Order: sequence, then C-alpha cells, then structure tokens
Amino acid sequence: MKQKILLLCLLFPLIVVAQPTDKKLQQQIENLVQGFNGDIGIYIHDLKHNKIVAINADTIFPTASIVKVSILMGIMEKIEKNALQYHQQLTYKDSLYYAGEDILGSFKDGEKIELSKVMMLMLTTSDNTASLWLQALAGGGARVNEILDSIGFKATRVNSRTPGREANRNSYGWGQTTPREMETLMEKIVNKDISSVTISEKMLRLLGRQYWDEEAMSEVPPGIFIADKNGAVDDSRSEIMYVNSKKNPYILSVFTKNNKDESWNHTNEAWTLTRKLSALLWKYYNPHSNWVSPTH
Repeated sequence: MKQKILLLCLLFPLIVVAQPTDKKLQQQIENLVQGFNGDIGIYIHDLKHNKIVAINADTIFPTASIVKVSILMGIMEKIEKNALQYHQQLTYKDSLYYAGEDILGSFKDGEKIELSKVMMLMLTTSDNTASLWLQALAGGGARVNEILDSIGFKATRVNSRTPGREANRNSYGWGQTTPREMETLMEKIVNKDISSVTISEKMLRLLGRQYWDEEAMSEVPPGIFIADKNGAVDDSRSEIMYVNSKKNPYILSVFTKNNKDESWNHTNEAWTLTRKLSALLWKYYNPHSNWVSPTH
C-alpha cells in the first residue's frame, strides 16, 4: 500500500486539495451577477479561511491590459538574471510609439528614461507604448509564455506580437487568461512564490501603485494596501485585486466579455457591477467596518 501511495505521488505531483466553497457568499454573488448582459467569470479566494467563490472560473477571457502582469514577470526574470538592471537607462525611439494617450508616446526620439520608470508607466498608468517596449525587452511574448507554462499556467498567454498566436489574438486580443489562473498568479506574487522573495516583493510593490482606482479599488478604504491591475476594451472590462485587510485578506478576480454595454462612462454596466461586487466583498469580510464608499 505504501508503495502504491508513493507511486501516485510521483505520477501526480500537482494534485492539490480543492478549497471549500463559501456557499453563503457564492449565493450572494450569483444573485448579484444574475441578468448581466454579457459573459462573466469570477474567482474569489478568502486567504484567511481558505474558502473560494467560483463562477465560470475556468473560462478563457481577454486580459486587455491585465496581460501586463505577465509581461512584468518576463522583465523581472531578466532583472534577476542581470540581463537588465532595474535602474538602467534606456533610450526611447520613435519606432516604439503606439498610438493613444500614453505618456511615453509623447517622448522625443532619443530621450532617456530608466527601465524602472517604464515599468511604472506600464503598471500604474497602463501605458501601452511602455508595455510593448517591455514585452520586447522581456524576450517577446513567446518567452513570457514559456515562463507562464513553466509554473503551471495553461490558459494565460500573451497573444499580440507573438508568433503562432494569431488566431488567439483574433479571439482574445493582446492576451488571455481565466479568472482562476489570474487569481493564482496574483496569489503567487503575494505568497512570494514568483522566483525569489525579493522579486515577488518588488512585483507586489509595483502592482500597489495604481492610477486607475475608480472601479473595484474604490470600494475599499484608502488606508488598506491593494495590489491591482485592470483591463478594458469595448466589450470586455476586467480586474484582478488583492486586498490586504488585516482581519481578512482576499483576492478578487473578475472578467467579462461579449458585453452589451460598450460605453466608456462611469455607469458602464460591467464597471458598475465590479464596484458592487467589490463593495459586497469588503462588507462581507469586514462586517464591523464603518467605512462608506464615496461612490454610494
């Protein structure tokens, strides 16, 4: 019998015990999202009690700008191997320009900027010119995907400017993931399981500097540390958020696609639902909190 157990452990090293579902919260969230005019996927992990909520958690969704968390991994690998230096000077070229309202795209050809500031622009302001530059510096989408695959991610991928991913790009855009995998990636960063402890901690700090804070983040008191990245295109609005509440830390991963409401105002249906979802979670995990969101 012991030999059989040992053999099973060798053959299936990735088998883990599934976390129990928080049935009460699951029902509340199912009621909240009922009637949403689009496809929605949610994965929530209560880090204190190790309970989850899952709705379409393994369905593939577009990442939009959330792909930048994966690109960050690729850059940090280069930094850890001393192929890049966090504060090294880079030279901006006009050929890097990506049309839009990005800060980096307003630079003149030949201007200098530190790698660390390009990373800040990618994550904090979601600068696409900075992000595509960093994707190239990381070794391209193919290298980022190799890293993702090496740590067990099968659905999360960079598609844009990545050979062999053209069909996926047509379907999902720049990148793709599932709510469960993106939550797992954020949790690995939180638990310092991405490469070295130093690298994981730096990634968490970088993700804690978010300019776009008017959706899920707006429903959490400003004194609470949050690591966050959101993404949006016309018919898809999504967000991954780690909330380091002292009483009950948790991670929310919410993705949408095929949304009927493609508007870009504050009342967009997916953004409104994201705020309601975040508010529900904060109150559920912090029932004695007297804080009231200014959006209400």
